[in-house]
Amino acid sequence: MRNAPSDDTAGGTNRRRFLGSSLALGAALAGGLAGHVNAGEENSGGSRPPLRKARNPICLSTYSIWRFQEGLKMPIEKCIPLAADRGFDGLEILHVQMESYEPAHLRKLKRLSLEYGVPLAGMSTHQGFINADAEVRKKNVEHTNLCVDQAYEMGIPTIRVNTGRWGTTKTFDELMAARGVEPTPEGRTDEDAFAWAIDSLRECVSHAESRGVVLALENHWGLSRTPEAILRIVDAIDSPWLQILLDTGNFLEDPYDELEKIAPKACFVQAKTYYGGGTWYTLDLDYPRIAKILADADYRGWISLEFEGKEDYRTAIPKSLAMLREAFRS
Repeated sequence: MRNAPSDDTAGGTNRRRFLGSSLALGAALAGGLAGHVNAGEENSGGSRPPLRKARNPICLSTYSIWRFQEGLKMPIEKCIPLAADRGFDGLEILHVQMESYEPAHLRKLKRLSLEYGVPLAGMSTHQGFINADAEVRKKNVEHTNLCVDQAYEMGIPTIRVNTGRWGTTKTFDELMAARGVEPTPEGRTDEDAFAWAIDSLRECVSHAESRGVVLALENHWGLSRTPEAILRIVDAIDSPWLQILLDTGNFLEDPYDELEKIAPKACFVQAKTYYGGGTWYTLDLDYPRIAKILADADYRGWISLEFEGKEDYRTAIPKSLAMLREAFRS
């Protein structure tokens, strides 16, 4: 998502059990519940037959249509039927793509999602906590909490959050040319940034818990650019209401090893495709391999398509969905 990025311990296992129960409704609506076995049911060999595992439901991120390109900012109320007609199981909303945040509009989107059978699976929001000014950080906490309230109003179980970045690289194009790395301001260190991000997110987590909305910290540009950094933040807060949003396209070197490190704590996945070539870069991602990494981590949640190529979305999105269905079919 454009903006401007363990070990499965007992705590991580508890979080996954928590998320499995709190997010099960959306996955059930989209992909169907896994088959169940009666307590006394046995097969001819005298053992219980294995449980059937439901496939990962696949939703469409509204970012796939817009991609911050001129003339493509489609209203969310039109994205909902488009996702339904293209065969997606749900929709992920890009917050800045919304035309209104008024309660009546939020309730309208919730109603439309029911009418079209397309659950609102997630919402990607934008914030930045890497700032020496406490007032700036406070405003970003307030903005994030407002986004939590909006997600709650629409029945969305999770929102994407970012740490933010230093801002020493002035444009996103410059940041991408530098492979997502930007210089630290003179007189500051990453330790400052970690402290600000952890303290700010801890405030947001408290509000998110009161609304029943899980915050999903994305491996994104800036402070959360590496697996070690994002795990440091999530582990420091140590709450089931802050997990990881795994973006398949935001590790530019050795992506599979890095994705494997954060997969055990993922509660949402954004899957990048680049048909027609990427705007800033193109990754040749092996999705069967990624699907196995997620399956090995017992990830059963949403896969959200983020098409980020130059091809017309009307042809690229169906191809992307077919490819993801094939990769995650088992």
